[in-house]
Amino acid sequence: MATFLYRVGRLAFRRRWYVALVWAAVLAAVGLGALRAPEAPDEGFSMPGIESQRAFDLMEERFPGAAADGATARVVFIAPDGEKITTGENRRAVEEAVADLADGAQVASAVDPFQAKAVSENGTTAYATVDYEVAVQDLTDEGRAQLEQALHAARDSGLTVEAGGTAMEENEAAGGTAELIGVAVAAVVLLITFGSLAAAGLPLLTALIGVGVSMTAIVALSAALGLSTTTGVLAMMLGLAVGIDYALFVVSRYREERAQGRAPQEAVGLAVGTAGSAVVFAGLTVVIALAGLAVVGVPMLTKMGLAAAGAVVVAVLIALTLVPAFLGFWPNAVLTRRARKGGQAEEQDTRNNGGTRWARFVLRRPLPVLLLGVAGIGALAVPVTGLQLGIPGDEAKPTSTTERRAYDALADAFGPGFNGPLTVVVDAAGKADPEGAAKTVAERIRDTEGVVSVSPATFNEAGDTAILQVVPATAPTDERTEELVTAIRDERPGIESGTGATFEVTGVTALNIDISDKVQAALIPYLVVVVGLAILLLMVVFRSLLVPLKAALGFLLSVLASLGVVVLVFQQGHGAGLLGVEQTGPIMSLTPIFLVGIVFGLAMDYEVFLVSRMREAYVHGEGAGQAITSGFRHSARVVVAAALIMIAVFSGFIGESDPIVKTIGFGLAAAVLFDAFVVRMAIVPAVLALLGDRAWWLPKWLDRLLPDVDVEGEALSRRLEAAPGAGPAGAAEPELVRT
Repeated sequence: MATFLYRVGRLAFRRRWYVALVWAAVLAAVGLGALRAPEAPDEGFSMPGIESQRAFDLMEERFPGAAADGATARVVFIAPDGEKITTGENRRAVEEAVADLADGAQVASAVDPFQAKAVSENGTTAYATVDYEVAVQDLTDEGRAQLEQALHAARDSGLTVEAGGTAMEENEAAGGTAELIGVAVAAVVLLITFGSLAAAGLPLLTALIGVGVSMTAIVALSAALGLSTTTGVLAMMLGLAVGIDYALFVVSRYREERAQGRAPQEAVGLAVGTAGSAVVFAGLTVVIALAGLAVVGVPMLTKMGLAAAGAVVVAVLIALTLVPAFLGFWPNAVLTRRARKGGQAEEQDTRNNGGTRWARFVLRRPLPVLLLGVAGIGALAVPVTGLQLGIPGDEAKPTSTTERRAYDALADAFGPGFNGPLTVVVDAAGKADPEGAAKTVAERIRDTEGVVSVSPATFNEAGDTAILQVVPATAPTDERTEELVTAIRDERPGIESGTGATFEVTGVTALNIDISDKVQAALIPYLVVVVGLAILLLMVVFRSLLVPLKAALGFLLSVLASLGVVVLVFQQGHGAGLLGVEQTGPIMSLTPIFLVGIVFGLAMDYEVFLVSRMREAYVHGEGAGQAITSGFRHSARVVVAAALIMIAVFSGFIGESDPIVKTIGFGLAAAVLFDAFVVRMAIVPAVLALLGDRAWWLPKWLDRLLPDVDVEGEALSRRLEAAPGAGPAGAAEPELVRT
């Protein structure tokens, strides 16, 4: 591996114009494809294999004209203090507003609240339901504008008018000021690390090129592969973070080789051969973790994982080809100012840097460092025991939004369970008395404790399928509502045996239960597949049995701690105001599986980058303890810089308005903080110090089975030492680039 990548790096250096032109052509081609690509239809969220999804699919099949996935708006009208919504000018204003809503573009129907009896008992509040013919992503600007105009007209009459529902959602693309701040912080970290504008700018430039290629490719393929607008969020997040980090490691190793007196082309070859090998295997672990999301069985999650995996592959390829090509254009620009002025790269004094001092500290006190690190991470992981999963709705939005105010107004007027009704789909196909069966089902459900009301059955044109709306007494996120769903489902055998008809329960709360159950059931198989493959991969890299096992256990500590702080902030509300979280509640159901997959890949990144340098020193003859010190001497500063960059990039997504993106961004930033600075920089060297030479032990029979990829470059070193004229610069060669 190291020898092959050594040749790739030298080739990219020599043929830099060709490499640069090839990447420019790739970017132009996918960019042109993105401009010409038709807009992909949004498939919406689906999770095959759960009852809620089966009920939804049955509704779409039996009610083909109802547009079950069509956008909806619920407009709430509130009379002025001391007045009724049902009398005089107030009633006329509501009726006029409903008429305006019904005339809106793409509107299928707008139900008059007075005819539908959608008025509160005290007569102060009414609501109108507006159904659209198209899904929310297909709503035109004209349709949205007409909705807003109708709301403003009603407000001008003196009523308080708020609106919620999917029609009020805006498709906001990820990326903005917060992400730019994250990139700016990354630039500052790179500048401090390298002391050179060129060295700081090169990883940023190549990472942005990689993200550009990845994102335009996703857009170009969106229609063909059915990728939604949200698919690229994860690809952008990870592509930018790993793109900077991978280039950072190659540039750092290049500077180190130049500091030893090597010529630019040779230094590039050695940097790509050694640091590039670590980049390849680090990227593979991330790809495994992301592609493994397919195990969960959620189409949207699978597509997001594969798109992000593609972005990581692009980042690896750019680090191995475009970065050395750019170094060929400006071989001395990335060096320090002192080195450039002196006309040659001067060796940097790394014998007693911060990494060395820290490694020696850990080697002197490995057991206390290990116990303190595990105890600290364990304490942060404790809140995970109270994790509640759900799907954030309008109740999680700021009170400054009309959606949140509409939610609160409906809860006050009609009860807390009104915002989360259960939908019961009764399948009476082939039964003698479908209406009687639906009526019996409604009566039995109405008698269930915790049910406030059950709507009259709404039948399809064939008259064999009915829909019932069940209003619980408690809010959608209340545990008692979840217990109600379970109780209704538990009563199903008795109800179905008496009517002959079958029914299924869907709705927000039912969907939460089903998703949580499916995610929890998929988590163990996912961990087995992903962690198993990664352990095997790390065994190939490190030729060790205990180092990969230690890496996997460290990952578990990191992911549990990150989930713990997510619960502390987004569920329990500690420090939520500092992050702009106005409403706390259950964590998005898919967040744990997201964090597990992504954090695992990133944790293995740092493991490979840090420990591969220790392995390199150990293979080249250093003792186990000295190898730890050497690994920290050469890699600690770069790993710290890489971690700070990832934290900055992920923290940028905390500024997004989407609560899911905000939560994932915060969770990833916290996970990188814990994994890089506690697990990899403290717990890992402490464990290695306690294990000594045993850390690098591998059974002989297993050693024979595993392929020898030579990530540490031992064969490359032997080859260079044997080359004629090999000295500090390896094989003698002329200076190829003038500066």
